[in-house]
Amino acid sequence: MVTTVIAGVVAIFVVFFFFYVAAGVRVVRPYQRGLVEQLGKYKETVDPGLRIIYPIVQKLQLVDMREQVVDVPPQEVITKDNVVVSVDAVVYYEPTDPTRLVYNVANFILAVTKLAQTNLRNLIGDMDLDQALTSREKINAELRQILDDATDKWGVRVVRVEIQRIDPPPDVMGAMHEQMKAERTRRAVVTEADGARAAAIARAEGEKQAAILTAEGVKQSQILEAEGQAQAIRAVADAEQYRQQVVADGEAAAIRSVYAAIHDGDPTPDLIAIRYLQSLERVADGRATKIILPAELSGIAGSIASIGELFDGHAGSSPGQNEPVPAPPSPPAT
Repeated sequence: MVTTVIAGVVAIFVVFFFFYVAAGVRVVRPYQRGLVEQLGKYKETVDPGLRIIYPIVQKLQLVDMREQVVDVPPQEVITKDNVVVSVDAVVYYEPTDPTRLVYNVANFILAVTKLAQTNLRNLIGDMDLDQALTSREKINAELRQILDDATDKWGVRVVRVEIQRIDPPPDVMGAMHEQMKAERTRRAVVTEADGARAAAIARAEGEKQAAILTAEGVKQSQILEAEGQAQAIRAVADAEQYRQQVVADGEAAAIRSVYAAIHDGDPTPDLIAIRYLQSLERVADGRATKIILPAELSGIAGSIASIGELFDGHAGSSPGQNEPVPAPPSPPAT
């Protein structure tokens, strides 16, 4: 009986010891830090790894050191121009000191949410609606700076703040859509007008360039035509000059040949007179309307008469008679 009781007590002690030891073995994960409290008093902060504590006497509280996100619920905010808008945001933070995060604030999520809502009202309340809609980056930066300064004593660093939505009332949204539509229409009209003006300018410039090129073409054509005509006239003149020179050279050669033949033949005055009359006959057959007779015509006529008498005398005499032939008169001196 006593042995059974002792065995039961020993078994109970063993089980209690087992659970006691099991409760004293704790594991701190890599992204966690452990706060050890002994008899209700902070003792130390332990790093990740296997940790042994004394149950009942000590307590280990784990703190997540990863970056966390807090969703700030939508709230109604009145802008500077008295427009009610609905605004919500998200806050990203990461713990830097687990001790202050645990002991300096009871409910950090609620505290940072209310802090973000309050400062959102302050920031957007100082802006017009248009400025609030177009200044999200400015709002995010200012709100992050305010929250970071306020949460520093809680051992938290605010990484960034993002405004999710800024929603004006439906009537304001309708007016904004109409304004945007009118602005788009105005821009379209201005763009179309600018395009038409640019097209007209380009067309006018093209016509101007075409006219200039046409005028230049006509000018070059006239210059080339004039140069061609000048070259043609110069060629004709050169050809005529060459022809006249060749003719003159031929006539000069002919005259020299005739002159040489005359001197070589030793012609009598009678023969010269006959050739002179033949030349006058050719001159008379020309198309000229005026015939200029030389001043020596009387002397030539006398020579011709003498030649006639000479032929008559020969006709009356019998052949074989050697009668002297009178010499023709010498031509008058020129």
